[in-house]
Amino acid sequence: MTKLVLGMVQLLVGTDKAANLVAAQKAVAKAVEKGAQLVSLPECFNSPYATDKFREYSETIPDDTSKINHEEHPSTAMLCDLAKKHKIYLIGGSIPERDPSDKIFNTCVIVDPEGKIITKHRKMHLFDIDVPGGITFKESDTLTGGDKVTTFDTPYGKVGVGICYDMRFAELAQLMRNHGCSLLVYPGAFNTTTGPPHWELLQRARALDNQVFVATASPARNPESKYQAWGHSSIVDPWGTVLATTGHDEDIVVSEIDLDRVAEIRRNIPISKQVRTDIYNKVSLKE
Repeated sequence: MTKLVLGMVQLLVGTDKAANLVAAQKAVAKAVEKGAQLVSLPECFNSPYATDKFREYSETIPDDTSKINHEEHPSTAMLCDLAKKHKIYLIGGSIPERDPSDKIFNTCVIVDPEGKIITKHRKMHLFDIDVPGGITFKESDTLTGGDKVTTFDTPYGKVGVGICYDMRFAELAQLMRNHGCSLLVYPGAFNTTTGPPHWELLQRARALDNQVFVATASPARNPESKYQAWGHSSIVDPWGTVLATTGHDEDIVVSEIDLDRVAEIRRNIPISKQVRTDIYNKVSLKE
């Protein structure tokens, strides 16, 4: 069982949290209608992407699925309900998570077809940038970075998850590949400054570097939002070919992938067997 239909949901996110959750439910249902077996929502699907909004929209996320309720954990409860209802693997984009110590994380919850939480990924690399004439943003004003690599098993193969800015770090993708991943999924919200030159390039680079499939789910562009998302959710194969993509409006990007393609390409171009760690580990920066 190596063929899998991916559905990347490009969702229009507004300021009404309840409305965002309803929109997410409808979009996931549409992805399933298109045949998707693994669906991803975008980064911050329940909240505006803004440092002054993360705490306001935050929720706690219980580690035990049985402790989740709709009153305290509406976003996570919805994810569990949707995965179980549609019998899919659901990568829950991300939501602002508030932990018991009152820290705020940018967190992705992953749910299996039985509606149980498999794992969660806390965004490791915080988006702190300053591009003169472009964009200044500092997630660390509100958020705390995560501290673990996140992968999970499916009957189709192992999947790795990162969030947005995590994709810029080749080392993380390589770790996930070394842990056996054949598919990397990055819910993300690149903007109209970094998106045009970097979004697709980074997806194709991570796919080629690691000979894996890469899939991304972005919010749709909301003209009323201060932060303008780039959109262009995509699915890329291990050869670096873009299998499916879209523009900046609401959409669902669907493509069937065959994870046997990963093994084929790794046989054809066996870089994992040719890597010279014996040299890399000996060479100092001074040399």
